[in-house]
Amino acid sequence: MTADAVRQRETGAGSRRRARELVLQGLYERQLSGGSDEAIASSLRSSREFASADAEYFGELWRGVTDRYSALIDTVAPKVDRPIDALAPIERGLLVIGAFELAHRLEIPYRVVINEAVELAKRYGGTDGYKFVNGVLDKVAASVRGDEIRAASRR
Repeated sequence: MTADAVRQRETGAGSRRRARELVLQGLYERQLSGGSDEAIASSLRSSREFASADAEYFGELWRGVTDRYSALIDTVAPKVDRPIDALAPIERGLLVIGAFELAHRLEIPYRVVINEAVELAKRYGGTDGYKFVNGVLDKVAASVRGDEIRAASRR
């Protein structure tokens, strides 16, 4: 799939964004309540909002971030200027989602990954949380997608 096709799919119906929103909601619940991943995913799938989400992407993203949560935190932690536990749950969740997509969904351009995380941070995070999310994911992208970033800068 070309980068343009991915961008069009990302911005088209917003179904992937809705999937990301639901995963973010699930991570928030997971962080605060400690519920099981299966129970949280089941609850999200039965929500009214799920009808407008890309169900397949939701499943992939949920499994990816929950199965690799510790490794994703380890990827993000060196790029953050404070302890990970001190981050607001929304920002922490967005960083995990962004780190997963940057490292494991290489067909999605890094700029799209960062933009999606920033837009969700503007909607759900603290006042300037989007700036923080942008800065951290820029650093993560540089470490996991350096070749893509260098190629984009030569254009």
